[in-house]
Amino acid sequence: MNKRFGVMLDMSRNAVMKPDEVKKYASVIKKLGYNMIQLYTEDTYEVQNEPYFGYMRGRYTVEELKDIDKYCASIGVEVIPCMQTLAHLGRIFKWNTYKNINDFADILLVDNERTYKLIENMIKTMRECFKSDYIHIGMDEAHMLGLGKYLSINGYQNRFSILKKHLERVLEIVKKYNFKPIMWSDMFYRLASNGEYYDRNAEITEEIKNSCPPEIGLVYWDYYHDDKLFYDDMIKSHKKFDRELWFGGGAWTWTGFTPNNRWSLQSMLPAMQSCRENDVENIFITVWGDDGRECSPYSILPSLHAVRCYYDGTQDMGLIKSSFKELTGEEFDAFMSLDSADLVGQIISGKQSNPSKFMLFSDLFNGFLDSCIEPEITNLYKKYAIELKADAEKSSYGYLFETQAALCEALALKSDLGLRCRKAYKEKDRSELIQIVSDIKLVIEKTEKLYSALRRQWFRENKPHGFDVQDQRFGGLLLRLKACGERISDYLDGKESSIPELDEPLLDYYGNGTEFERKLPLLNNWKENVSVNTI
Repeated sequence: MNKRFGVMLDMSRNAVMKPDEVKKYASVIKKLGYNMIQLYTEDTYEVQNEPYFGYMRGRYTVEELKDIDKYCASIGVEVIPCMQTLAHLGRIFKWNTYKNINDFADILLVDNERTYKLIENMIKTMRECFKSDYIHIGMDEAHMLGLGKYLSINGYQNRFSILKKHLERVLEIVKKYNFKPIMWSDMFYRLASNGEYYDRNAEITEEIKNSCPPEIGLVYWDYYHDDKLFYDDMIKSHKKFDRELWFGGGAWTWTGFTPNNRWSLQSMLPAMQSCRENDVENIFITVWGDDGRECSPYSILPSLHAVRCYYDGTQDMGLIKSSFKELTGEEFDAFMSLDSADLVGQIISGKQSNPSKFMLFSDLFNGFLDSCIEPEITNLYKKYAIELKADAEKSSYGYLFETQAALCEALALKSDLGLRCRKAYKEKDRSELIQIVSDIKLVIEKTEKLYSALRRQWFRENKPHGFDVQDQRFGGLLLRLKACGERISDYLDGKESSIPELDEPLLDYYGNGTEFERKLPLLNNWKENVSVNTI
């Protein structure tokens, strides 16, 4: 029944996996029943005649991609190039050579011949590197299509028409290089439903259907629902297009340092049941890396195994766990403990949360997210750190557990430190403020240990490019911790009469004033959670 069952690895959010690691990953997932990998590369590959494309980003060379493709073919894993030909190309617009073909934000300028020269160079490179018949041309989330430079040049145009015209030009190039194209399906839904993708009652009109060329495969992507009936409805809606249908699910690695295997299973197991019952033959699980890809793609191996088992009709978790052990040599439940750093407090109903990231970077004096924190979580972090250290000793992926243990050790001290600072300052509790100064030094020590563990993990799996961002983030965190400690000491010594930031009352993140909701949000944008000020 199933033709392709694969994993899409995100190589575009700073972390570009070493070629040998890609081959190792392919070998691991092959054991789990997967036969395909997509390498999601926005600009992280070498393109002939485009020296600034992926410049200083750790881009793959043509030879590296050929080598990956050759090895994967030898073990029965197809490599499908996965790229972008409309939006999600924001990094290239840093360079003057591409600024003239920037419509708005991260979107290419449609109808400009330089745009299509670039796209042809990209696709020509992909044809040189990969033997697969398929190419994933992206085209998702172009929310402001036609509303930037294109609007200034052409005036307002029907956005369906813009998309269709651009797609036709791209498909001409795809055909020239003998690829079969697939693309994300959301733009067809969004343009028809006022920006809404997950409209299970969307009316697929003839206009919408005809805007999708018959030769293109549509990828219904969904990582957000846990209702099989919802997936049923969306798959049936997609089938109205009468095009080749693919499903793109998600194993959550894109909310910080810590994976979310639990939500991956909660959302993907019903999705697999639906795909099986509705005869969806081509499936891949995305492994995104939003905001820096701090999380290892190996951390979601339990999810990948369970997803494949469910699609094949095995729903007995006992059997799934035992076969995981047999195939990988790892304990399923131990691997699930890699989720621990985010398993604290209360989350918003039906949502996901990433407290481990935003609590690590939250400012001690301007910690606007402190209203979400429950102080007692520090004991949980101590417990998790001990457990993860023990698991590290028993796993061949021990370095993953060491990183998560170091994160929990840091959070056992850091998570409520902002709350403690504000409370002690307000109550003029000198002894507690003295203790906080001492604790800040310990947090710095634990944060340095976390940084070292993360660095080892990164350099083991990825090229060095992109880790400069982590250097900047951790360097800023360490300096800020030191500065806050010094300012508290100056206040205690009478050198400063006040700490103005702590004089301001803490307000609820959700808008309830001084009444705290104490629920944890999902906030994975470092620039947004590290400070209330402009970065």
